[in-house]
Amino acid sequence: MRLRLLLLLYRLAWIVGLPLVVVYFFWRGRRDPQYAAHLGERFAFGPAFPDAVWVHAVSLGEFRSAVPLIRGLLERGERVLVTCLTPAGRREVMRVFGEEREDGRVAVRYLPLEYGFAYRRFLRTCRPRYGLILEFDIWPVMIVSARRWNVPLYLCNTQVTTRNFRGRGRLADARMQLLRGVSGAFAKSAQHAERLRLLGTPDVHVTGELRFDQPVPAAMSGPAEALVRQHGLRVPGRPVVTLASVVKGEDGEYGEMMRVTRASCAAAGRGRPLFVHVPRAPERFDEVADNLARAGWSVVRRSEILDAELAARTIPNLDEADVLLGDSLGEMQFYLALADIVIVGGGFLPTGAHNVIEPLAQEKPVLVGPHIWTIEFPALEAIDAGVLFRVATGSELAAKVEDLLGAPDRMAEVGRNAAAFHRLHAGSTSRTLAAIAKSRSEALD
Repeated sequence: MRLRLLLLLYRLAWIVGLPLVVVYFFWRGRRDPQYAAHLGERFAFGPAFPDAVWVHAVSLGEFRSAVPLIRGLLERGERVLVTCLTPAGRREVMRVFGEEREDGRVAVRYLPLEYGFAYRRFLRTCRPRYGLILEFDIWPVMIVSARRWNVPLYLCNTQVTTRNFRGRGRLADARMQLLRGVSGAFAKSAQHAERLRLLGTPDVHVTGELRFDQPVPAAMSGPAEALVRQHGLRVPGRPVVTLASVVKGEDGEYGEMMRVTRASCAAAGRGRPLFVHVPRAPERFDEVADNLARAGWSVVRRSEILDAELAARTIPNLDEADVLLGDSLGEMQFYLALADIVIVGGGFLPTGAHNVIEPLAQEKPVLVGPHIWTIEFPALEAIDAGVLFRVATGSELAAKVEDLLGAPDRMAEVGRNAAAFHRLHAGSTSRTLAAIAKSRSEALD
């Protein structure tokens, strides 16, 4: 009864807030026009695409983790409808599956907003065979509507973090109760699977983390190696520290690390470090560049020196720069490939750290702040394996960077261990495809 009341209030809030929702997308569209484009898709207007597998990936990172899975579904003769929430995700779907879109095997849409009429239109016109919801993107109207229209939904590559599992309050409890409305779940680890079962989720399988199956694109690693050779980057020449997915609010910790690292490198007779700074949000590119310049750092922007293929547009003045600002989307693997050491952002804020698997795949020592609840798996396992280092403060971060840069053999050993750790956890795509086949077969019996 309480859940029904909360769902009713939730639906009413969306209806009352409809004008604000529309204004929000046009406001976001001032910086990224794609937020205001295709607005009709947010209300499920668009061509029919029936009898496909529906894969929902919130944004860029979730979609990329799903690419091998989508390719596996296509190889099995399925058609795939991909939905996402952000323009970055939508653009990447169109880029990666351009050929498949042309021949009618893949379609892309924005996920309908939380309106019953939108989901009625979406499910009536597209009639998905079943849905795979990446990560833990639970939307009440989506789940209720799918059950009403007999569309099985599976949580895929999913987890229930300690924070979510131990959360208290009516809203948290209601959200967890929605798990009983899905048809099954494919969990990242045994611990997450057990939590899903305790919360009443049916048909739970342990399939691992899809991100371990993402290849490192040669189109990213090749240009990075060329830049490294051209400018004598990395130890023993010029150390490179990549700060990946930096979130607003962490600048103090990273600024301290950069100052201490520059001083320690000078004292030890090492080359002046190059910091590759990659903000997580594109709207922060200009702000970060200005802040770094005001702090006295010499900044070169990726967009100024490299073309779309990551080839030199001009003679890069990296030799004089302190910071290479990663002001682009979809090129994280390039920035990681440049590095001796990778620091993954988000961990110095309560909102939590971001993806550590990509730098581990590139055999880099990885450092992260104290808040890792968002990446419990595989962060805890990676810490135990000695390939991920968790620090509490900017001072500890600087000390760990100095320690690693001063021990090249140790860095190489960590890199080899990271590669072994990555291989150990690969294979989630095949396990997920097998679990899907098993669940669908049992459901149809």
